[in-house]
Amino acid sequence: MIEAPHVSVAVPPAPGGGPASPSVRQRAGRFLVLATVFICAACGLVYELELVALASYLIGDSVKQASVVLSVMVFAMGVGSLLAKRLRCRAAVGFGLLEAALALVGGCSALVLYATFAWIGESRYALVAFSLAIGVLIGAEIPLLMTLIQRISRRAEQDAGGTVADLFAADYVGALVGGLAFPFLLLPWLGQLTSALLTGAVNAVAGGALVLWLFGRDLTARGRWLVVVGNVAVLGVLATATVLVDDFERAARRAVYGERVRIAVQTDVQEVVLTGGPGEPPELFLDGRLRVSGRDEHRYHRALVHPVMRGPHARVLILGGGDGLAAREVLRHGGVESVTVVELDPGVVRLARKDRALARLNGQAYGDPRVRVVYGDAFVRLREAAATGAAYDVVISDLPDPGITASTKLYSAEFYGLAARVLTDGGRLAVHAGPMASRPHTYWTVDATLRSAGFTTRPYRATGRLSGFAAGPDRSTDGTAAPYDWGFFLAARHRAPPDPGEVVGVRRPAGARPMGLPPSTLVHPRYGE
Repeated sequence: MIEAPHVSVAVPPAPGGGPASPSVRQRAGRFLVLATVFICAACGLVYELELVALASYLIGDSVKQASVVLSVMVFAMGVGSLLAKRLRCRAAVGFGLLEAALALVGGCSALVLYATFAWIGESRYALVAFSLAIGVLIGAEIPLLMTLIQRISRRAEQDAGGTVADLFAADYVGALVGGLAFPFLLLPWLGQLTSALLTGAVNAVAGGALVLWLFGRDLTARGRWLVVVGNVAVLGVLATATVLVDDFERAARRAVYGERVRIAVQTDVQEVVLTGGPGEPPELFLDGRLRVSGRDEHRYHRALVHPVMRGPHARVLILGGGDGLAAREVLRHGGVESVTVVELDPGVVRLARKDRALARLNGQAYGDPRVRVVYGDAFVRLREAAATGAAYDVVISDLPDPGITASTKLYSAEFYGLAARVLTDGGRLAVHAGPMASRPHTYWTVDATLRSAGFTTRPYRATGRLSGFAAGPDRSTDGTAAPYDWGFFLAARHRAPPDPGEVVGVRRPAGARPMGLPPSTLVHPRYGE
C-alpha cells in the first residue's frame, strides 16, 4: 500500500469548522494530474482515429470499420475499468506502467497493421486485437487517476463530485483537442505511421513524468525502477521506429505495389502512388486502390466516353477523371467547345500534368485550352452548377465504384437529380457503375437509382479487363476475385439514350433487368446491402 504522496500536506481547519482551502502545493499537484488526464485523453483519441483511418484505407468500407473499432474499444474500456480495481492500492506505479504499455501498443499499432496488410494480406484480426488492447488500457486510466487526485487533494469525501467533474472535463477537452489535431495537424504533416509513434512518445512522457515527479518518493525502489526502465524502454522503441519508419514504409509499399514504385505522395485527400518502369505503362493507385492501368485503361475510357458523345456535345462536364484520360477521349471528337473536369484532389491533376508517363498516356489533355479544372467535391460542385443554371450537353460520371463508402452519395438519387438539372434538352449522362459480372446487385442498384431520378437507361459493359485489383481493399491474392469487366449506363431524359453497341469491346449485359430494387438515397444508401 502506497502512503500519501509527499505533495500532500495537512490542511488546517478553516475558521468556523468548515473545510480548509487547499494549499498551493495541493493545487499544483491537482493541476498536474488534470493536465495529464488532458494529454492522455488526446493521445487515446488519436489512437482511436488512427485505427479507424488505417482500417478504412486497408480494409475498406469506412462505416463498418469505424463501427468495429468504436464498439470493440468501448467494450474494452469497460473491461479495463473493472481490471483497474486491482491496481488501486498501487495506483502510482500501476499508472506509470499502464501508460508505458499504452504508449507502446498505441504508438506501434499503425506500423503493425500496415505490416500485416503488406506482408500477410490480412489486417482484420490485428485491428480487433489492437482495438481490444488499447481500449482496456484507456479504460483503466480514469480509475487510477481518480485515486491519485484524491490522494493529492485530501478532500475526497467533501469534494468527490467536484473531483469527478474536473477529471471528466479534462478528459473531454483532451479528446476534443486530439480529435481535431489528428486530421488537421498530425495526418497531413506527419502521416499515419509517424503520427502514431509521436503520440505514443507524448503519452509515455506524460504518464512517467506525473508518477515520478509527484509520487516518486512514495514508490518503493523496485516500483521506481520499473517505471523508469519501462518508460525508457518504450521511448527507445518508439524513437528507433521513428528513425526507421521511412525505410519500413518503402519496404511495405514495395510489398504491396511491387518493385516498380516511382512516385508515392500523401496529398491532403489521399495517398497517390504511381508505378511503372521506363517504357512500361504506368499504373495509378489512390488510397491503395488501382484506378488506372496503362495496359487496359483505353477499353474503360473508350466505353465510358464514346457512346455518350453521340449527339450534341459542345459542352462536356466530367465528374472525377482527374487523371485526364476521360478528357483525352472527349477531345478526340470534333465540335467540342469546352470540357470542365471536377476533381477532388489537386494532387492527381498535378501528377497528370507533370509526370511524363501519365501525361503521355492522357495525350497532354490538360494542355488543351478547352479544358478547365474545378476542384472540389463532385456533389457540391454539381449543386452549385445547377443553382447557377449551367447547362451541358454531356455529363460523364468517372467516379470510384459505388460500393466504396465515400462514393455512395455520388451514386444517390439526389446526385442524379442534380445531374438532370444541368443537362440540356436532349443531353446525355454516362455513369461508371462498377463491375457488372462480380457485383450485380450494386450495378443494378445504380440503374434503379437513375430511373428514380427520371432517367431512361441503357446498360452495357466493356470486357477484356487485364489488370484486376492489386492493392488496397480491393486486393486480390489469387487473381480469381479480380473483376473482369467494367459496367456502365447511358442515361437520358425525355428520350431514349443511344445504343452503345458499336464501340469495340462493348457488350450488352446478359439476362433481364431485375425488378423491384429500391433506389439508393442520401439517407438510405443501398450499395452495401
